[in-house]
Amino acid sequence: MNSGLFRFVFAAAALFMLANSAHAQDAVDCANAQTQADMNICSQQDFDTADAALNALWPDAQAFADGADVDLPADQQGYSQALLESQRAWLAFRDAECTLQGFGARGGSLEPMLISGCKATLTNDRVKALQAMIDGEPQ
Repeated sequence: MNSGLFRFVFAAAALFMLANSAHAQDAVDCANAQTQADMNICSQQDFDTADAALNALWPDAQAFADGADVDLPADQQGYSQALLESQRAWLAFRDAECTLQGFGARGGSLEPMLISGCKATLTNDRVKALQAMIDGEPQ
Protein backbone atom coordinates (compact mmCIF):
# COMPACT_ATOMS: atom_id res chain seq x y z
CA MET A 1 0.00 0.00 0.00
CA ASN A 2 1.50 3.36 -0.91
CA SER A 3 2.02 5.89 1.89
CA GLY A 4 -0.65 8.31 0.61
CA LEU A 5 -3.32 5.62 0.55
CA PHE A 6 -2.19 4.35 3.95
CA ARG A 7 -2.52 7.83 5.44
CA PHE A 8 -5.98 8.22 3.94
CA VAL A 9 -7.17 4.85 5.28
CA PHE A 10 -5.64 5.58 8.69
CA ALA A 11 -7.26 9.03 8.85
CA ALA A 12 -10.64 7.63 7.79
CA ALA A 13 -10.44 4.90 10.42
CA ALA A 14 -9.48 7.42 13.09
CA LEU A 15 -12.41 9.68 12.18
CA PHE A 16 -14.79 6.71 12.24
CA MET A 17 -13.58 5.66 15.70
CA LEU A 18 -13.82 9.23 16.97
CA ALA A 19 -17.36 9.59 15.66
CA ASN A 20 -18.40 6.30 17.24
CA SER A 21 -16.76 7.29 20.52
CA ALA A 22 -18.58 10.63 20.60
CA HIS A 23 -21.87 8.89 19.79
CA ALA A 24 -21.26 6.30 22.50
CA GLN A 25 -20.66 9.06 25.05
CA ASP A 26 -23.97 10.66 24.13
CA ALA A 27 -25.76 7.32 24.53
CA VAL A 28 -24.57 6.56 28.10
CA ASP A 29 -27.29 6.63 30.78
CA CYS A 30 -25.23 7.99 33.66
CA ALA A 31 -27.99 7.29 36.17
CA ASN A 32 -27.58 3.59 35.38
CA ALA A 33 -23.97 3.28 34.23
CA GLN A 34 -22.97 -0.39 34.47
CA THR A 35 -19.57 -0.74 32.84
CA GLN A 36 -16.33 0.89 33.86
CA ALA A 37 -16.15 2.55 30.46
CA ASP A 38 -19.60 4.09 31.01
CA MET A 39 -18.66 5.21 34.53
CA ASN A 40 -15.49 6.81 33.14
CA ILE A 41 -17.56 8.68 30.54
CA CYS A 42 -20.04 9.86 33.16
CA SER A 43 -17.30 10.97 35.52
CA GLN A 44 -15.69 12.96 32.70
CA GLN A 45 -19.07 14.52 31.91
CA ASP A 46 -19.40 15.53 35.58
CA PHE A 47 -16.01 17.21 35.40
CA ASP A 48 -16.86 18.89 32.09
CA THR A 49 -20.03 20.32 33.68
CA ALA A 50 -18.12 21.58 36.72
CA ASP A 51 -15.38 23.06 34.53
CA ALA A 52 -17.98 24.85 32.39
CA ALA A 53 -19.54 26.32 35.56
CA LEU A 54 -16.12 27.51 36.73
CA ASN A 55 -15.37 29.09 33.36
CA ALA A 56 -18.78 30.78 33.32
CA LEU A 57 -18.24 32.21 36.83
CA TRP A 58 -14.66 33.37 36.28
CA PRO A 59 -15.52 36.69 34.55
CA ASP A 60 -17.76 37.60 37.50
CA ALA A 61 -14.97 36.77 39.95
CA GLN A 62 -12.54 38.91 37.95
CA ALA A 63 -15.02 41.79 37.81
CA PHE A 64 -15.53 41.56 41.57
CA ALA A 65 -11.79 41.63 42.18
CA ASP A 66 -11.29 44.49 39.71
CA GLY A 67 -13.95 46.46 41.58
CA ALA A 68 -12.11 45.93 44.84
CA ASP A 69 -8.94 47.41 43.28
CA VAL A 70 -10.46 50.75 42.25
CA ASP A 71 -8.77 52.89 44.94
CA LEU A 72 -5.52 50.92 45.02
CA PRO A 73 -2.26 52.68 44.10
CA ALA A 74 -0.89 51.39 40.79
CA ASP A 75 2.34 50.13 42.38
CA GLN A 76 0.57 47.70 44.73
CA GLN A 77 -0.61 44.21 43.93
CA GLY A 78 -4.34 44.21 44.12
CA TYR A 79 -7.13 41.79 44.73
CA SER A 80 -7.39 41.07 41.03
CA GLN A 81 -3.75 39.98 40.73
CA ALA A 82 -4.00 37.95 43.94
CA LEU A 83 -7.12 36.22 42.61
CA LEU A 84 -5.39 35.38 39.33
CA GLU A 85 -2.34 33.97 41.13
CA SER A 86 -4.60 32.02 43.46
CA GLN A 87 -6.54 30.56 40.54
CA ARG A 88 -3.37 29.51 38.74
CA ALA A 89 -2.04 27.86 41.90
CA TRP A 90 -5.40 26.21 42.55
CA LEU A 91 -5.51 24.75 39.03
CA ALA A 92 -2.01 23.31 39.48
CA PHE A 93 -3.03 21.91 42.89
CA ARG A 94 -6.26 20.41 41.54
CA ASP A 95 -4.54 18.66 38.68
CA ALA A 96 -1.69 17.36 40.85
CA GLU A 97 -4.02 16.26 43.65
CA CYS A 98 -6.28 14.41 41.25
CA THR A 99 -3.35 12.70 39.56
CA LEU A 100 -2.34 11.55 43.03
CA GLN A 101 -5.89 10.32 43.69
CA GLY A 102 -5.69 8.23 40.54
CA PHE A 103 -2.54 6.41 41.64
CA GLY A 104 -4.61 3.85 43.53
CA ALA A 105 -5.63 2.46 40.15
CA ARG A 106 -2.59 3.56 38.14
CA GLY A 107 -2.77 2.17 34.62
CA GLY A 108 -6.12 0.49 35.20
CA SER A 109 -9.54 1.18 33.80
CA LEU A 110 -10.64 2.81 37.07
CA GLU A 111 -7.93 5.51 36.97
CA PRO A 112 -9.75 7.92 34.61
CA MET A 113 -12.87 7.83 36.77
CA LEU A 114 -10.88 8.55 39.93
CA ILE A 115 -9.10 11.48 38.31
CA SER A 116 -12.11 13.08 36.66
CA GLY A 117 -14.27 12.46 39.74
CA CYS A 118 -11.67 14.22 41.89
CA LYS A 119 -11.49 17.10 39.42
CA ALA A 120 -15.27 17.42 39.41
CA THR A 121 -15.43 17.54 43.21
CA LEU A 122 -12.60 20.05 43.61
CA THR A 123 -13.90 22.21 40.76
CA ASN A 124 -17.42 22.29 42.23
CA ASP A 125 -15.87 23.30 45.56
CA ARG A 126 -13.94 26.10 43.83
CA VAL A 127 -17.10 27.34 42.14
CA LYS A 128 -18.80 27.54 45.54
CA ALA A 129 -15.82 29.38 47.05
CA LEU A 130 -15.65 31.92 44.23
CA GLN A 131 -19.42 32.47 44.36
CA ALA A 132 -19.19 33.03 48.11
CA MET A 133 -16.40 35.57 47.51
CA ILE A 134 -18.55 37.41 44.97
CA ASP A 135 -21.55 37.31 47.31
CA GLY A 136 -19.46 38.62 50.22
CA GLU A 137 -20.03 35.51 52.31
CA PRO A 138 -17.40 34.46 54.85
CA GLN A 139 -15.42 31.43 53.82
